Amino acid sequence: MRTLYLDCGMGAAGDMLMAALSELAPDREGFLRKMEELGLPGVEVKLTRAESHGIAGTHAAVTVHGLEEDDQPMPGHGHDHEHGHNHDHDHEHDHDHEHDHDHEHDHDHEHDHDHKHEHDHEHDHEHGHHHHGPHLSDVVELINTLPVSERVKADACAVYGAIAEAEGAAHGTTPDLVHFHEVGSLDAIADVVGVSLLMEQIAPERVVASPVRIGFGTVKCAHGILPVPAPATAALLKGIPVYAGELRGEMCTPTGAALLKHFADSFGNMPLMDVSAIGVGLGTRDFGAANCLRAFLGEGGEELPRISELRCNIDDATPEEIGFAMELLLEKGALDVFTVPIGMKKNRPATLLCCLCTTDREEEMGRLLLRHTPTLGVRIYRPERMTLSRGFETAETAYGPVRVKTAEGWGVRKRKAEYDDIAKIARENGLTLAEARAEAEK
Repeated sequence: MRTLYLDCGMGAAGDMLMAALSELAPDREGFLRKMEELGLPGVEVKLTRAESHGIAGTHAAVTVHGLEEDDQPMPGHGHDHEHGHNHDHDHEHDHDHEHDHDHEHDHDHEHDHDHKHEHDHEHDHEHGHHHHGPHLSDVVELINTLPVSERVKADACAVYGAIAEAEGAAHGTTPDLVHFHEVGSLDAIADVVGVSLLMEQIAPERVVASPVRIGFGTVKCAHGILPVPAPATAALLKGIPVYAGELRGEMCTPTGAALLKHFADSFGNMPLMDVSAIGVGLGTRDFGAANCLRAFLGEGGEELPRISELRCNIDDATPEEIGFAMELLLEKGALDVFTVPIGMKKNRPATLLCCLCTTDREEEMGRLLLRHTPTLGVRIYRPERMTLSRGFETAETAYGPVRVKTAEGWGVRKRKAEYDDIAKIARENGLTLAEARAEAEK
């Protein structure tokens, strides 16, 4: 399975993702030509080699009329969209400054001047009623006029739809009333469409992303101080595993979060895969650690299925009670149930009761454990497991047919005669169990 793994351990930003994916593109020059053909006035995408704390990679700079931050209006969407845009503090997180999602540095100093920092403060403050900017319908209309495939259009529109929904949820309005401002500006559109084009070109069958570093603290903008993550970013990160990390600042931008939310099929550790190529996208700020997002492309084995393992320690139940609970759990669909002898406080011999089930059944199984055992609590773990696909065959022997269990996968194949069948043959023919098994295995 063609698998793409995105390492977001240093955060997530649209331009950094575009830069990393560009290193995996089968036709990088073709991608750049396609970006030129978008026809966004004055927009140019430059991919340059760079280095951050010893890590070499690509930096993506999106410029509009030669400037990396500009107040260009959206073409074809009316003059009213270009008025009242004091973008001095809110230049979209996703171009050259979003990856500087850095702000490890002093938020209270760096952003007081023209370093329009790239986060969603622009939406969190600017989408408001005293500024005018394109709505979701304007952005969708523009994307649908671009010379790209229907799939790329659908992906890009979905990303903007997610941002609009998050903005609406954060500010108590509906997605269609959100003013995008810099999220709807030309350079940001180039970032989102660029990532969508690269995803189409790379064509992964599965996309897995790591938990996302989001940073901590506050950031200062023209309208005040916002917590990290800002409201819209926090709304986009729902359902995504995140952590603060030790670097102060906003490490994940709204567009970065929206792109991950749209393209990632799952989040977690790198899956088992044979890596064939690695792309590194770099930011420009130096905050004491490598400012990068990495993309690993390769062939993944079968996806490791996730299960839930429920455990409880029991020192005040009879063997019959434990046995009854085990039987009930298996009857209700548990994958496996087993016990382990343990010692508990006050030197009491006890039993560790473990139940394996699919993740969607863990609450049901937990309730059964709480009801049918004396335990006061159930611990839940969610491990991955490597499994073999299972089946049955029938082998003809001199003593009659014998069912044989089969299991294969991960380059392994196993066969084992069914115990009940070989035990029956042993009894009926005066054989030992080993002799009956050897006959079946012939």
